[in-house]
Amino acid sequence: MSFFKFLFSKTFLLQLVLAVLALILIAFIILKWLDFSTNQDQRITVPNLARMSLDRVDLKLEELDLRREILDSANYNPDYPPYSVIDQVPLPGKQVKENRKIYLTLNPSGFTKVEIPENLIRRTRRQVEPTLRSLGFEIGTITYKPDVAKDVVLEMRHQGALVEPGMKLMKTSKIDLVLGDGSGRYGMEEEQDTTAEEQILNDLEDEEYDF
Repeated sequence: MSFFKFLFSKTFLLQLVLAVLALILIAFIILKWLDFSTNQDQRITVPNLARMSLDRVDLKLEELDLRREILDSANYNPDYPPYSVIDQVPLPGKQVKENRKIYLTLNPSGFTKVEIPENLIRRTRRQVEPTLRSLGFEIGTITYKPDVAKDVVLEMRHQGALVEPGMKLMKTSKIDLVLGDGSGRYGMEEEQDTTAEEQILNDLEDEEYDF
């Protein structure tokens, strides 16, 4: 039998069909094994971990065969308990595979302290207020006192105490500003007080001489 006749024989065609069927069967088995080994059909719904402490988070994730990793803490949020979860990735409701890592952002224990910068005194209110707000402070009450310049910061106070450059206050602290009223009477009150004291002393001396 020649080679070409063998190619078109029933024996060869039967063997070819069987070989193709065997390849299809092997491929199907491999795909099923990969599907089983990688848990393609097994999905877990990510729970909502917001406001949970780490202890509760660990228990919850362990039940679902999930893991967690802590990211850098964000700015303090007073609406959440300290050291509780304020953000997570993936978000709640997402479908993930078993043993997936959930990335968490925790709420710090409190506000951080911020240093009061220098060169704020004798600057205008328009310059000082944005600087303080950008550092996380709040602007409290605004009062005025005699000064040659109008709306220039003469003093900064927190809860009645004078705030000096270099001091550290908690974020969101309210800083009261004492501004100049632009009346041009800077230092006049002190001069008037001094003159009045001198006049009283002079009157007392005159009375002594009269006796």
